[in-house]
Amino acid sequence: MGNWLVNHWFSVLFLVVWIGLNVFLFVHTFLKYEKSDKYYYTREILGMALAVARASARCLNYNSMLILVPVCRNLLSFLRGTCSFCSRTLRKPLDHNLTFHKLVAYMICILTAVHIIAHLFNFERYSRSQQATDVSLASVLSNLSHHEKHGGSWLNPIRSPNVTVLHVTFTSIAGLTGVIGTIALILMVTSAMEFIRRNYFELFWFTHHLFVIYILCLALHGIGGIVRGQTKESMDESHPQRCAQSFEKWDDHDSDCRHPQFEGNPPESWKWILAPVILYVFERILRFLRSQQRVVITKVVMHPSKVLELQMNKQGFNMEVGQYIFVKCPSISLLEWHPFTLTSAPEEDFFSIHVRAAGDWTENLIRAFEQQHSPVPRIEVDGPFGTVSEDVFQYEVAVLVGAGIGVTPFASILKSIWYKFQRADHNLKTQKIYFYWICRETGAFAWFNDLLISLEQEMEELGKVGFLNYRLFLTGWDSNIAGHAAWNFDKATDILTGLKQKTYFGRPKWENEFSTIATAHPKSVVGVFLCGPQTLAKNLRKCCHRYSSLDPRKVQFYFNKENF
Repeated sequence: MGNWLVNHWFSVLFLVVWIGLNVFLFVHTFLKYEKSDKYYYTREILGMALAVARASARCLNYNSMLILVPVCRNLLSFLRGTCSFCSRTLRKPLDHNLTFHKLVAYMICILTAVHIIAHLFNFERYSRSQQATDVSLASVLSNLSHHEKHGGSWLNPIRSPNVTVLHVTFTSIAGLTGVIGTIALILMVTSAMEFIRRNYFELFWFTHHLFVIYILCLALHGIGGIVRGQTKESMDESHPQRCAQSFEKWDDHDSDCRHPQFEGNPPESWKWILAPVILYVFERILRFLRSQQRVVITKVVMHPSKVLELQMNKQGFNMEVGQYIFVKCPSISLLEWHPFTLTSAPEEDFFSIHVRAAGDWTENLIRAFEQQHSPVPRIEVDGPFGTVSEDVFQYEVAVLVGAGIGVTPFASILKSIWYKFQRADHNLKTQKIYFYWICRETGAFAWFNDLLISLEQEMEELGKVGFLNYRLFLTGWDSNIAGHAAWNFDKATDILTGLKQKTYFGRPKWENEFSTIATAHPKSVVGVFLCGPQTLAKNLRKCCHRYSSLDPRKVQFYFNKENF
């Protein structure tokens, strides 16, 4: 726990401030509506549910203000660039933008549920007080001059005993926008579940754009002014602390208390969300203009295991290692954009991506490029955008872990290293790289075989054989493959990959690997980079915490995971 706090104290502080502001806004708003004399008469009808509804609404506004910021990718890339000289701890929150986006979304869901439940109680009490036959204060307040509704004297939005809660819900601005906004929120959250996002990306992509409806409903939600308080002039004339107990004598000639006048609260939500909406619109306009620049496809390669490589050129395109782009193919879909990590190096005169068949869109893209006699499909590109892998050369020792197609960001890094060796770059801070590639099938290793062979040769010629320690792990194998490999084990090169490094069967034993690295580099800062599944991330994160020393002068492991 101590190691984790040392490495993540700023992220923890960030979350504590966010949660603290939620708590402060809720308590402050709750006390305002629970104690203020302005809402004395409103509480007579609604009770504590009024304060709960308003407090949750205030927190909803706050979190709705934040929800768009983590997905402003140009803003994050700019901040990452300006923070390039900041400490790793200060840059860490930028690497968890999607995690924070999800946390804010969960908070919005919880607050929406609290807000809805509170208003269900409110409308039930509105209905009950309207139907009451006794001469209670709540009943009198509910029957205040509905024919003068536009004059401001009414308090209960249910005008007569015959009007149902359902009718008010679907005929008022607040009720209708609340229902539509809640439905949009439910669809967005359910379609964002890991299973749907991985297997039905198109469904996730389309439904997530319902956020436009949610934001619009939120901005319009308070226009109706259903929650009302006593006006300042009315309070000066007939203060509730003085006049509430003598409500039977309101407007009597010998009484100085008059019927209270009420006013709806002005809408507030638009004030909270205006700035982030403008920021997001600017972000989208910038991305649209950038995506319209012409992309030239210079080379198309079909690799084993149904993986497509596209090499492209685009005017003014500048990248760093580990970055990613969004790709759209208008002939497949006019709206869908899909993220892909760049597999080229900044030193190359093109940029490239590797596309694995993993859904309808990618399968259609591969099929379109496989057709021999058809014109090459037009591609639009947005980006590049920064990721955590940009920091790889900031570490003395780097551990790169790729699972399947998750090797792509590290292909860019390894290529860049090759070019740095070629050009004798003396500014390279990294002294050692450990590279682990875990694949289910042997064909996947052919994607970057040429790159690894070139690196082997280059390091031998430069006398830096120990710079790159790479291990390839095959998790999907049978007895025939294992027997064939064992029979040819004495050969100079691996029978499966053609590399000098032999292929391992099974999965890495991470405890042993981290122990070996910690022993070999007792005073180094080690960056661990993963592009792979969450289960693997969990194991690596635990190892980073376990093998990091509390003494800052000794070995420290920093875990970094690709998120886009």
